[in-house]
Amino acid sequence: MALLLFIPITGVLLNGYDFAFNWQRPFGLAGLVFVVFFIFSVLKEKWPVGLHVTFNFTKIDTLFWVFVPIFVLALPFFLNKYWLNVAILALIYVLLGLGLNIVVGLAGLLDLGFVAFYAVGAYSYALGHLYLDLNFWAAIPFGALLAALFGMVLGFPVLRLHGDYLAIVTLGFGEIIRLVLNNWGQFTGGPNGLQTPFPTFFGLEFSRQAREGEILFHHYFNLAYSPIHRYLFIYLVLLLVVAGMVFFVGRLKKMPLGRSWEALRQDEIACRSLGINHVTVKLSAFAMGAMVGGMGGVFFAASQGFVNPASFTFFESALILAIVVLGGMGSIRGVISAALALTILPELLRDFADFRVLIFGLAMVGMMVWRPKGLLNSRRRFFSLEST
Repeated sequence: MALLLFIPITGVLLNGYDFAFNWQRPFGLAGLVFVVFFIFSVLKEKWPVGLHVTFNFTKIDTLFWVFVPIFVLALPFFLNKYWLNVAILALIYVLLGLGLNIVVGLAGLLDLGFVAFYAVGAYSYALGHLYLDLNFWAAIPFGALLAALFGMVLGFPVLRLHGDYLAIVTLGFGEIIRLVLNNWGQFTGGPNGLQTPFPTFFGLEFSRQAREGEILFHHYFNLAYSPIHRYLFIYLVLLLVVAGMVFFVGRLKKMPLGRSWEALRQDEIACRSLGINHVTVKLSAFAMGAMVGGMGGVFFAASQGFVNPASFTFFESALILAIVVLGGMGSIRGVISAALALTILPELLRDFADFRVLIFGLAMVGMMVWRPKGLLNSRRRFFSLEST
C-alpha cells in the first residue's frame, strides 16, 4: 500500500510539459515503511490476558513469509533471459495452484479440467485484442471475469455430483474447451493459434523498433535495447498479482465463505443441515478458482506472445492437481512451494525429461503413503488461554 501511494506522489515528477520518473524514492520510502511496520509488529505489546484465537506460528513460518518475498523480488535482477522465463512460468503455476486449491483444497470438489479456465484466460487476451482491441491491462480483469463465468457454467451441472463422477464431468469439460479451440478455426485460429501482443509500460513498448506514433521503452529511458526488459516487467507485475492473490485467498479462508467451503468439504449433509446453501457455496468455489486460473492464462499469453490449444492439454490439469496435492490440501505455503519445485526442478533435470510423468506418479504415491496431508499441510486456528 505504501508503494502504491508513494509512486504517484514522489515517483512521478513534472518536467515542464512532460513527466520524469524517479523510482528510487518511492521504493526507498516503501522499504522504510515495511521495516518500521515489521519492527512494530514484532515488538508490540501482548493483548490482555484472556482467551485468544491464534495460529501456531513457528520460526519456519517467519522465515517463509519474510525472507521469501525479499528473495523473489531481488532474484530476477540476477537471472538471464532463459531463467527469467522459467521464473515467470513458475509464478503462473503458483497462480494456477492457488485457484485449484480453492476448488479442491478448500471446497473438496475434485476438478480434473481446471486447464479449461487457464485456456479461457489465455484466449480472452488473444481474442479480446483481435476483436475488441483490448490491451494487456484491460485483459487481466476481462480474462478473470470471463473465466469466473465459465466456472459458474461448469458449476451448475455438477451440483449433485460427488467424487469420481464430478472428476469425470470436469475432465470432459476441459477436453470440450480444448476441442472447441482446436476446431473452431475461423474464430480461434484452430491449431495454428493466435498471436498476442506484449504488455506495455504506460504506453511504452518493449519491442526493438517502434510503430508509427509509439514510443519505445529503451528509447524513453535512454537504455540499450534488451528483450530481458520485457520479461523483467512481466515478472514484477506477475509477482505483484501473485502476492495479492496470496493475501486474497488467505483472507477468504478466514471469512465465512471460506469456512463454508471447509464445512462443505468435511460433510455436505451436515453443512446443509446447518442452513448453509450448498448451491451458492459450490458455485462461489468454482467461480473464485476459475477467476484466479483465468488471470494465470492472461499472463501466460502475454509472456509467450502466442497461444494455441496444444498448450492446454490434460497433462496441465494433472500437473496443477499434483501441485495442490503435493503441497498440501488447503495450504497456501504448500501450493507455493510445490509450484516452484515442480516447475524449476524439471528444468534443472532436463536429462530425465522423458521420465517426468513417472516421477510425478511416484511422488504422488509416496506422498499418499508417508505424508498424506502434503509437504506443508494447512495450519488451523486453535484456542489458547493465557494465565497470569
